[in-house]
Amino acid sequence: MVTETGQLKEDVPEPESKTPPADWFRFDLHHVDAGSDARQATLHTPHGAVETPAFMPVGTLGTVKGVDIARVRETGAQMVLANTYHLALRPGEETVAALGGLHKFMGWSGPILTDSGGFQVFSLADRAKITEQGVAFRSHIDGAAIELTPERSVAIQETLGSDIAMVFDHVVELPNSAEAVAEATWRSVRWAERCRKRASREDQALFAIVQGGLDLNLRRECAQALVQMDFRGYAIGGLSVGESAEEMYRTLDSTVPELPSNRPRYLMGVGRPEDLIEAMGRGIDMFDCVMPTRNGRNALAFTDEGPLRLRNAAHELEKRPLDERCPCPACQHSRGYLRHLFQAKEMLGPILTSIHNLTYYQRLMAEGREAIVADSYTAYREEKLRGWGQH
Repeated sequence: MVTETGQLKEDVPEPESKTPPADWFRFDLHHVDAGSDARQATLHTPHGAVETPAFMPVGTLGTVKGVDIARVRETGAQMVLANTYHLALRPGEETVAALGGLHKFMGWSGPILTDSGGFQVFSLADRAKITEQGVAFRSHIDGAAIELTPERSVAIQETLGSDIAMVFDHVVELPNSAEAVAEATWRSVRWAERCRKRASREDQALFAIVQGGLDLNLRRECAQALVQMDFRGYAIGGLSVGESAEEMYRTLDSTVPELPSNRPRYLMGVGRPEDLIEAMGRGIDMFDCVMPTRNGRNALAFTDEGPLRLRNAAHELEKRPLDERCPCPACQHSRGYLRHLFQAKEMLGPILTSIHNLTYYQRLMAEGREAIVADSYTAYREEKLRGWGQH
């Protein structure tokens, strides 16, 4: 039920956290920036509240690569993401459940969102056979058969015990034919309805995913169809799969207005800092991407002056830290030392740079939230883009 204040309420039993049942899932919209569509809100879940806009570090296999869970917390992360397909293969959702569920398994007491495995329909397309029933994969580990259907995806996520589960969808690469995009989009809508019917955990919110490629009319129609099903939140998927930044922004401009203002909006898998800033200004509340850690492992550090490639010889004698204002452990060292770690192939280099990048992304979100509340988001956006050389 949606109240007049936009709260989402259900009659559910009291959770272990002693949170009142009505507060299990609620999206409180606090403020919309005066000069943009950027908005600041609080998403309440059974494992705590998330201040939005928020960035979720990706912990595909129940771990954020190269970063222990205490350091993930120290970056300022409020919520993390894990993956249904990968956890179903290793160690198996029943093993996770036997070890206390995904939160205890990871040692993470905050909210967790699980992706449905739909992205693997795209990323493992050469190992997947798609039918209306679902997707038959050949495991990338040992070639064993694994089938994911909408019902199976939801069942795995319920067994894992995440706070937010995603519907199983059909993601295609871009560019693609209009026929292929339309077929995948309407299949995703049908699969979303099957996920909604299968979902049974009252302490887990199910989010829908809007598809449609770069066809703006198709995006709007997909969003409208999903909104009719009344999900707890809405994601925009199928982007950052080959399209340009301008095409992504046009898609957001067309899609976001179709989504309810009293539900969270999640842009999936998009993670360049400039894309986060642009999407926040268009009313997006939640993000995830592997970029902070993947780039960190490859000696690229994000800063307000743009990315630093730490293997470059220019940093060999550089005494400055990555960022004078950053509190992370990497910034207790010089750029020269960090470069040395990568040149010497010491594992500490990727670990420290990953922590720095995660911290940087969380600072972007925190500063963005402050700018929204102060009605200064447009100036914040311009300052960041100028520093990154985008203006």
